Amino acid sequence: MIHVDLTGAAMIHVDLTGAAPFFGAHAPDYAAAEAAHRTLSEKTGAGSDFLGWTELPRRIRETELARILAAGKAIREKGDALVVVGIGGSYLGARAAYELIGRREGGAELLFAGNGLSAAALCDTVEKLGNRDFCVNVVSKSGTTLEPALGFRVFRDLLVKKYGEEEANRRIFATTDARRGALKSEADAAGWESFVVPDDVGGRYSVLSAVGLLPLCAANIDIEKILTVAEETFASLDERSENNPCWQYAAARQALYKSGKAVEILACYEPRFRMMAEWWKQLYGESEGKNGLGIFPASVEYNADLHSMGQYIQEGPRHLMETVVSFAVLPGGYTVPADAHDGDGLNYLAGHDFNEIAAIARAAVKAAHIEGGVPNLAIEVTDMAETGFAELVCFFELACGLSGYMEGVNPFDQPGVEAYKKLMFRGLAALK
Repeated sequence: MIHVDLTGAAMIHVDLTGAAPFFGAHAPDYAAAEAAHRTLSEKTGAGSDFLGWTELPRRIRETELARILAAGKAIREKGDALVVVGIGGSYLGARAAYELIGRREGGAELLFAGNGLSAAALCDTVEKLGNRDFCVNVVSKSGTTLEPALGFRVFRDLLVKKYGEEEANRRIFATTDARRGALKSEADAAGWESFVVPDDVGGRYSVLSAVGLLPLCAANIDIEKILTVAEETFASLDERSENNPCWQYAAARQALYKSGKAVEILACYEPRFRMMAEWWKQLYGESEGKNGLGIFPASVEYNADLHSMGQYIQEGPRHLMETVVSFAVLPGGYTVPADAHDGDGLNYLAGHDFNEIAAIARAAVKAAHIEGGVPNLAIEVTDMAETGFAELVCFFELACGLSGYMEGVNPFDQPGVEAYKKLMFRGLAALK
């Protein structure tokens, strides 16, 4: 097992022993990992204009942190709900953190909108909001992306009807381009407090900017701790050796890809991780899926999916690799109660903690999947709180950049996402 300890209590562990039997002729290429790391750090590769995410923890402290903290406090004082309007990288990171860490005491409840065109989902969000006092954080670089633009219209209209134009404007917070774009112009004209989507940070890498930090602050999550751990983690992950867990993960998954493992399943045994997996899928899918190349990122939630997808994973086509995320520190305190009738025959587990039982189940699944021909990559971070979230973000972002360069693509652009938009707006023109 590879152990890289971070400053203080933070740490990331990567275990490749479950993948080693499957490397064959394609062993992890650490020379390629080193070259990719050098390309990224020296900003000499494709997409080098979009590497600002590596500096975000420090830059945010020096620029917007004080205003983000003040705005988060103001949102909490104005009500107990914040509607975050955005799609893709404009909301996935914040939602992933919110569901992993949880709303802190005194924090606003975060509701998410503008990430689709489902009328049913929109109605559900409006119903959840009810008659509560609320604010809106609209997140869009341009302000013209269809889904969040229409979603924002709905919730801005609700604000105006509830509070009037002047007070509604005080309850709208825009995270957008620093200088240009439809949303920036509207924010300036209406006097909305605005925050910056950095020019040198792509949306899927933006969670440690105001894009993610403002909603999390409104939920009373400790964003200063997130930034502190992130800065320490990025510093630790700059190590240039085979002991760097990012090198291990990037090199291993690329070696397995060359061996025919074209689908990576990200698995976790904690339901609170579900949206982190969604964030990871965008990060890796948009970064690597181009030029006819790329590992397909999928996700499962164990134990539940062991009873639905488990058969396919165990005995389906052998084009899978499995990456399992776990946490060193977990909430505990639930033990199995004794049952006087013992109808299920499980009284021998009475008094044992659920985490103890879950660990045995995890080990059994890992062994079964490896025996069935599925390589296993294991990643452990500290906890399901601010520290673990920051570790996951930094680890996966840096490993993604390295893996993309090792694959031979630009990991920081996404030209293919415009194809459906052109056709969609062509179809919408008929409604004029």
